[in-house]
Amino acid sequence: MKKLLLYTLMGFCLIGSAQTKESKADEFFNDFKFDKAIVLYKELAAKKNRPSIHIMQNLAASYFNINEYTLAKPWYEKLYRIQGREFGEGNIIKLVQCLKADNENDRADNLLKDFYTDKDRLKVIMTQKRYLDSLELVKEKYEVSNLAFNGKKSDFAPVQFNDRLIFASARDTIKSNGELYPWNKQPYLDLYITNENDDTYIPEKFLNNLESAYHDATLTFSWDGETVYFTRNYLKTKNKLNTNEDGLSNMEILRGTIVNNEMMNVTSLSFNSKKYSCGHPALSPDGRFLYFTSNMPGGYGESDIYVVELNTNGDVLSDPMNLGPAINTRGREMFPFIQDERIYFSSDGHYGLGGLDVFGSVIFSKTDYSMPMNMGKPINSNMDDFSFIREKEKGNGYFASNRHGGKGDDDIYRFSKVKPIECLEYSGYVINKITNEPIAQASLEISNSTDEQIHILRTDENGYYNVTLPCNRENNLLFFKAGFSRESVKIITGEGVENASTNNMVYLTPFESLIVKEGNVEKIKVDPIYFDYDKSNITTRAEIELEKVLFAMRKFPDIKIKIESHTDARGSDSYNLQLSDDRAKSTSKYLIAQGVASYRIVSANGFGETQLKNKCANGVQCSEQEHLLNRRSNFIIVSKNNENDNLTNAK
Repeated sequence: MKKLLLYTLMGFCLIGSAQTKESKADEFFNDFKFDKAIVLYKELAAKKNRPSIHIMQNLAASYFNINEYTLAKPWYEKLYRIQGREFGEGNIIKLVQCLKADNENDRADNLLKDFYTDKDRLKVIMTQKRYLDSLELVKEKYEVSNLAFNGKKSDFAPVQFNDRLIFASARDTIKSNGELYPWNKQPYLDLYITNENDDTYIPEKFLNNLESAYHDATLTFSWDGETVYFTRNYLKTKNKLNTNEDGLSNMEILRGTIVNNEMMNVTSLSFNSKKYSCGHPALSPDGRFLYFTSNMPGGYGESDIYVVELNTNGDVLSDPMNLGPAINTRGREMFPFIQDERIYFSSDGHYGLGGLDVFGSVIFSKTDYSMPMNMGKPINSNMDDFSFIREKEKGNGYFASNRHGGKGDDDIYRFSKVKPIECLEYSGYVINKITNEPIAQASLEISNSTDEQIHILRTDENGYYNVTLPCNRENNLLFFKAGFSRESVKIITGEGVENASTNNMVYLTPFESLIVKEGNVEKIKVDPIYFDYDKSNITTRAEIELEKVLFAMRKFPDIKIKIESHTDARGSDSYNLQLSDDRAKSTSKYLIAQGVASYRIVSANGFGETQLKNKCANGVQCSEQEHLLNRRSNFIIVSKNNENDNLTNAK
């Protein structure tokens, strides 16, 4: 039922007696009557030594679409042996899911390595694999339980509402005069509400007037609970579908307000179209952005995740923006959920355990996301896992799955955070070193050489972070934020139970505190660097100031500088030029000897008395203090980052 996003069939098509068996099978397939299509395709395949590519492709897809992955697998395998690389990435994704559903994980991994010649894509997949493998080394963080209200048919898409739980279900057999959804032979979806923690409560229909005769599902609420966005078939009237030229009724996202337990002022959002489906809406916590799933033209795969900006009234301000290739793949990306600058969603195109898996990614901007990482077991399984949500307090939440051992087609599960036993809970605050104020939304990158995985999270509005580190590891924690220094912490964990480590303060230095600006030029802030008379070697007094330069270079490893040394006007012009050049190069050698990479010092030159800062030229009588203003060394910043001028870009 998670595929409700795509289409709903309008009525039943007549099949003339003159049609061939293959054309009948194709018509069943195009009408999503996959069970009937399978019967005919199997008969056709049995009569031929080598069935056509078309028959094998549609037979494999029919089994896949009804979640019969084991039966789909041999047909995808035959196609791959015949077609090789022409098999296509979309089919590879499906074959990998089928193999994993049969717990043939090694074969699935080898298939990915053989198929992908795109090294960048393979690198992403293998990084996701290493991260998922690393989760196996840590005791499971969650325990899951199948909820009492699940029935034999599909239950999914949970949403918390006023301490209650709303969900989509196909349990109503009376709806639409007993007509069934052709895809899975189940009733159309309705929205139900139940008490979260009462196993004896019988779910009831949500709102008095929401129900239509077809699909009503997947909703999200504004922060005040008064405005709701939900998914429904295109309808002409309450009980009649509005179809496109192919006889299909796609899905659209509607907005309404709840007044006295009734849905009022229902309107269709501007980006909807009868030509494609939009569904699974999810609001950002501040209500400014609406994320959703769609198969609109121009996407990367079967279904992609998009975002639009909203005004304070909930009106759409922008065209749909595809979240891009970091999130979307040639497969299916569905069911977005937003919390704490992170997006959670389900995908079968990223590296997972099989079927749809739940992934998490950090939202840097509308167009910039971290590499999605698998949530791991027990939230994910070798079947479909989707419609994931988390409680505001974090740690606990809900998701749906058709995994083995459930009560029905799709069941809703609750997950609860388990207190770590064999790992270290490490927490604290990230602080501005100059102002002692907390730094909100600072990034924390966690890695270790054993697992070769990277995980990124962010501090909350109070600068607070909390992570659980795996045992028996040398864990590297890198703290950073644009405009601040990077600070790293190394935490070595043992093999046994360790106590929580709390209130760990990390201080980041703001870049602005280390520089001085002269027009458009930025220089590292130092006091005059003193040399002995007529000498260019670094003195003890000079070392004190050069420590400031070293500090800036170490804390901001992306910056490059040029060194410019100057003298006053006393002495000959040529002598001063040579002396200042010797001092600049001596300074450069000192910094390199202290560990600064030579490529980060673009140049080191002396200018003698050619760039005086005051009137004290040759023959002009000046005080010692006035001459001192001209004896200076500047450390001019010529580059902050090779790519985008972001001082602390994570990658």
